[in-house]
Amino acid sequence: MRIPLDWLGEYVELPAGTGGADVAAALVRVGLEEEGLHGGEVTGPLVVGRVLTKEPEEQKNGKTINWCTVDVGAANGTGEPQGIVCGAHNFEVGDLVVTVLPGAELPGGFAISARKTYGHVSAGMICAADELGLPDDGSGGIIRLADRLPGAQLEPGQDAIPLLGLDRETVEINVTPDRGYCFAIRGVAREFALSEGIDFTDPAAALAAAAPAANNDGHEVRVEDDAPLRDVVGCDRFVARVVRGVDVAAPTPGWMATRLTEAGMRPISLPVDITNYVMLGLGQPLHAYDLATVEGPIVVRRARPGEKVKTLDGSERSLFAEDLLITDGGERGLGIAGVMGGFDSEVSDATTDVLIEGAHFDPITVARSARRHKLPSEASRRFERGVDSALAPAAVELVVQLLVEFGGGTADSGVTDLDNTPAMPVISFDPALASQLVGMTYDEEQVARVLHDVGCAIDRGATPWSVTPPSWRPDLHTGPDLVEEVARVVGYDQIPSILPTPPGGRGLTHDQQSRRMVTNVLAAQGFCEIWSAPFVSDERHQALGYSVEAARARTVRIANPLSEEQPLMRISVLSTMVDALKRNVARGSKDVALFEQGLVIALDAPQVQAPSSPVGVLPAPELLDRIRAAVPPQPRHLGLLMTGEVARSGWWGSGRQTDWSDAIAAVRGVAEALAVPVQVAADDVAPYHPGRCARFTLADGTLVGHAGELHPKVVQQLGLPDRTVGAEIDLDVLIAASVEPVASAPISTMPHASSDVALVVDRGVTAAAVEAALREGAGPLLETIQLFDAYQGDQAGEGKKSLAYRMGFRAADRTLKTEEVNAARDAAVAAAGKATGAAQRA
Repeated sequence: MRIPLDWLGEYVELPAGTGGADVAAALVRVGLEEEGLHGGEVTGPLVVGRVLTKEPEEQKNGKTINWCTVDVGAANGTGEPQGIVCGAHNFEVGDLVVTVLPGAELPGGFAISARKTYGHVSAGMICAADELGLPDDGSGGIIRLADRLPGAQLEPGQDAIPLLGLDRETVEINVTPDRGYCFAIRGVAREFALSEGIDFTDPAAALAAAAPAANNDGHEVRVEDDAPLRDVVGCDRFVARVVRGVDVAAPTPGWMATRLTEAGMRPISLPVDITNYVMLGLGQPLHAYDLATVEGPIVVRRARPGEKVKTLDGSERSLFAEDLLITDGGERGLGIAGVMGGFDSEVSDATTDVLIEGAHFDPITVARSARRHKLPSEASRRFERGVDSALAPAAVELVVQLLVEFGGGTADSGVTDLDNTPAMPVISFDPALASQLVGMTYDEEQVARVLHDVGCAIDRGATPWSVTPPSWRPDLHTGPDLVEEVARVVGYDQIPSILPTPPGGRGLTHDQQSRRMVTNVLAAQGFCEIWSAPFVSDERHQALGYSVEAARARTVRIANPLSEEQPLMRISVLSTMVDALKRNVARGSKDVALFEQGLVIALDAPQVQAPSSPVGVLPAPELLDRIRAAVPPQPRHLGLLMTGEVARSGWWGSGRQTDWSDAIAAVRGVAEALAVPVQVAADDVAPYHPGRCARFTLADGTLVGHAGELHPKVVQQLGLPDRTVGAEIDLDVLIAASVEPVASAPISTMPHASSDVALVVDRGVTAAAVEAALREGAGPLLETIQLFDAYQGDQAGEGKKSLAYRMGFRAADRTLKTEEVNAARDAAVAAAGKATGAAQRA
């Protein structure tokens, strides 16, 4: 929004010497963002000149130029007439014109210098309005000062910059969505008055008092909104008045055209310029209709299926059922309410009688229509942010006055004012809330004064107060909204900046610390953390080897999915991680190790529909419990995916391909970092290879997760590299098991003793089972145990396999004797034989 300072000065008294920077700083203090300062773009000598001679010269190209001499007084330093070439012809000898001399600079960085052109040295320019960034005065050419400034006493050489207002400043601000009333000089003037602590007289009040009362003689208007949005009627106020005998060809006053240009709008015609001028001044969007083209009463209604309307820009637009239309007689569309008028009822050169519309439309209806049709307009920008519902009569009255004054029209006595605006809500407000929320002390008188200055009506008969916001502040709904007004008007800079001191014992929770530890452990092992969107489909479940029906029973369908191809929430982190792996491999990364910590859905019973709760109302405790109970369980899982070489090939020789053991080792590393012992056993679950899948459990049998090589069919259907391995564990289970503190064992300085043992077992016996039996039988002296060899062949026997373990023993207080080591080893072998049928290999 651009705010010309001279226009702002008509709405609020500007202290002497106030410049654009001062106004911008004052507005920033009350929360309006400065975008820039404009003005003063013409520099150097720009003076009044009198044309002494004008000699037309026809050129070879058929163009006629004028070789002129111009009296610029002493402005050129010599007093001699200035020789200037000019291509315009709408001036004569003796006219006073605007002359720019060498050394000056015009808008756009156009520097002026003496140069030879058309056989003459032209020392400057005789200026047109557009060359100075001014609106056209109607002549379409050179500015004739006698026409632009009638009656002014002018002399050659006089500085023309202040004469033309080129020294005026314009402040540009950014209006946030909750401050729609600042899309007008009226609103900005109110904010400037608040910032400076000066009085503000609302210009709309005098206009509203001058506006005639509604009667039955006005143009008929009906609102027939039979499909309200959110039970809110699309139009709750419509003011209509008629001005007859308007000369639409009359020129727009120069001061008005200048203000429109400074505010960023292009002057078009008198009726349009007047409605735009009032909109910029007061904030009420208005529309002018050619009354001769309006057949019957104005009817405001929703669009019908298949209906179209041709808007002012000449485009025919297909309408939607929620679009609000202005129609004549309920049939022909005259425009999309609050967005853009219709082509057929536009004011034209033949218009004599003008119907003025000033209405109040539902912000959401207007916003949705503007976005659906990709048709943002100055009107829609204001309506969608909230327009003063009481402003329409005053704004229409000003339009009527200006059309009568400058267009020679006569106002009809009939006045239509269809007013169904609801009363502003009364807010129950405890003045102590301001101090509680902001953190600084505001006394009651200070709070009351701010709310009064903002425009609120306050009943202080009891605490809490009853506060009624003004009609131009539809954004004020609650006590905290009023507190924000107090804070910004008193001054955000008054709020102390105090760094809060955290109480002792606070910090990261155990879960947060554990998750960070897991991240660090995996990153140290070469894994890269990713995030994948948690949306999947039945096809993905099928590709992973899951039962589609069983997977559907565990998850929930999204009511409004981002993609209809992925309408389900994931039940496995791996189901979404595979896309990231495929993407990395496709882009040339052949050796990839990824991990993700993410939530999954784990329904164990049919989904319960969550009850609804009204917006803006705190649900009762019972309702909150039902809402929480309807939320499905969402455990946090850890997923791992690996492919390529885990040990790289190079000049030193061949590397090693990633296999199932690396996935198992990564999970074991996470468990060890959290100090949670896990047991590993073979398993057969999707999406893993049945012979290369491990199950992880806690000591009490609680399932932690699985790891292994992905099934060949899964790899094929998902387009993954061969031998891709992965793992997925329930991180919540692992973290919950790590809550108890772990006491570290003292480091012994006694020597370590090792002993190897080779056992023959049936091929169906797992190495993990043998290891567990050895640990249990060896007793407390056993410190480490490692499987270092596995053999299947003739020497092991048919259906048998040989497992060789290296067992390490140590005592905390002494050096072990050979007899003690052998005894512990033999006890371990005996326990393994009893538990698994293992026999020591000869």
